[in-house]
Amino acid sequence: MKRKGFTLVEIMIVVAIIALLAAIAIPNLLRARLAANESAAIAGLKTVASAAHTYRAANPGYPAVLGTLYNNLTPPYIDSVLASGVKQGYNFALAGLEPPDANGNYQGFSATAIPVTEGTTGNRRFFVDTSGVIRYNATANATATSNPLE
Repeated sequence: MKRKGFTLVEIMIVVAIIALLAAIAIPNLLRARLAANESAAIAGLKTVASAAHTYRAANPGYPAVLGTLYNNLTPPYIDSVLASGVKQGYNFALAGLEPPDANGNYQGFSATAIPVTEGTTGNRRFFVDTSGVIRYNATANATATSNPLE
């Protein structure tokens, strides 16, 4: 009588092949996610810089914090997710450049994007200021003197 089904050896070979394929594919997927997070951080900083300049065109100074570009504005300059300060594995922050003028208006701004989990959600830290040039640093906080993105 003939039995139908798979032998233990056949099942073990299939499991070994699946494990091998997973070992090859998972690191590539993680690298792709990290690259996507960094691209999203750069795009987010471009949005913040553009929104800050647009805000400045309608107001006497630049915004003091990131939430200013969203709260109580119709329509808001940025979306609610970016305004929360955390988007796609990066923490975003915006600050008006000190000191403000006599009326309390900031004449410049700086914004940063820092990975939530270094090495997992991103490897580089990004920075943009009033100049609009996005800069990065892989080992410390990015500043106006860091490497510009090319």
